[in-house]
Amino acid sequence: LCPPAMSRRVVRQSKFRHVFGQPVKADQMYEDIRVSKVTWDSSFCAVNPKFVAIIVESGGGGAFIVLPLAKTGRVDKNHPLVTGHTAPVLDIDWCPHNDNVIASASEDTTVMVWQIPDYVPVRNLTEPVVTLEGHSKRVGIISWHPTARNVLLSAGCDNLVILWNVGTGEMLLVLEDMHTDLIYNVGWNRNGSLLVTTCKDKKVRVIDPRKQQIVAEKDKPHDGARPIRAIFMADGKIFTTGFSKMSERQLGLWDLKNFEEPIALQEMDTSNGVLLPFYDPDSSVVYLCGKGDSSIRYFEITDEAPYVHYLNTYSSKEPQRGMGFMPKRGLDVSKCEIARFFKLHERKCEPIVMTVPRKSDLFQDDLYPDTPGPEPALEADEWLSGKDAEPILISLRDGYVPVKNRELKVVKKNILDNKPPPGPRRSHSTCEPDVSRPALEEVLEEIRALKETVQAQEKRISDLENKLCQFTNGTD
Repeated sequence: LCPPAMSRRVVRQSKFRHVFGQPVKADQMYEDIRVSKVTWDSSFCAVNPKFVAIIVESGGGGAFIVLPLAKTGRVDKNHPLVTGHTAPVLDIDWCPHNDNVIASASEDTTVMVWQIPDYVPVRNLTEPVVTLEGHSKRVGIISWHPTARNVLLSAGCDNLVILWNVGTGEMLLVLEDMHTDLIYNVGWNRNGSLLVTTCKDKKVRVIDPRKQQIVAEKDKPHDGARPIRAIFMADGKIFTTGFSKMSERQLGLWDLKNFEEPIALQEMDTSNGVLLPFYDPDSSVVYLCGKGDSSIRYFEITDEAPYVHYLNTYSSKEPQRGMGFMPKRGLDVSKCEIARFFKLHERKCEPIVMTVPRKSDLFQDDLYPDTPGPEPALEADEWLSGKDAEPILISLRDGYVPVKNRELKVVKKNILDNKPPPGPRRSHSTCEPDVSRPALEEVLEEIRALKETVQAQEKRISDLENKLCQFTNGTD
């Protein structure tokens, strides 16, 4: 139940007052997935207009599964996994600028970036495009930069935040001595010029990563001892979730110009699951999904008091283990869909569709302002040198069609000049010193060509298997 303060203001006009949440039909779910049981407060699920990725249980290492969105129903128990990590995967995040690229963070202290093919591979994917090594403890948080190409952030239990250029495999920035304890979450602002972090030391910090400075800080935005989460709103305000002294769940809205007093602070209930906030800047709606809750509450953020307006609650019977949130360009605009969640159960993933009922079949401009598209606005080095750019927007008027598979090319900067290659292959570095650089390049080129041939053959085999399945299903 919502507190009386929230329910009194029903007269306010809002096109989102009647947002309607509905689970998909049973055959549109993803069944027989062993969702990870790791105790970690990440969402365990990442989705984009092509794929849904879910962190799964796996013996001896860490794995996640990637399914094409259309591949609903029962998942084959031999479906290939992404299995490069040697310990459980704690967080995954799709690249906003390439729907075939996903990053994973793990207890094994590494971050890996993967190229996912458009076809379903025959075997597990074990070779990341690049492995990023720099943390000394497990890595629990990763997040891509919203507007700069190939910039990835990771935060570890070593209290470090590291920014990487995935295109070169190198560290761009290391933010150290800023957090005195475990980092709970990290979020970018809209143009990626600032970060907001929450930490076990009960502080919310706003950081300029390129100046390596804390530009604002709030001690105890929520008095309780349990984890706090914080995200940026499109206008630069900060939205937080946390707990009161009496262990009631709270949400807060803050203005950086006056970080001392909240613009709004509301009590919610006494559940103990951490509230994961998902935010849609186009509609200014925040959805709160508690881990272990069976509901999604949503609020509209506006410029008029009380600023955070309770809209409604989507309730179901079963608790959620995690949650994926589809970017706007992956929604069905013809059905007035304004959000889609991918709710994780113990053994399945259930899409939940949020729609605003409209009588007209026409494109609803007011529901779908132009939204960030897949093109980055900056290159990594432009951003590092101090440039900022707003996301490049696209119209959803005719729906969004995902682009074909784009390769992520990683060009290591003269890696042979400064250090031997990492890992067990070091024994080969005793090769004769007279091996020339061009000869080495030639060998690498041959390996690359062989890899491409193998991938092409795998695709062909996969296509033939799919055709054979259709053929045998047809003759049954």
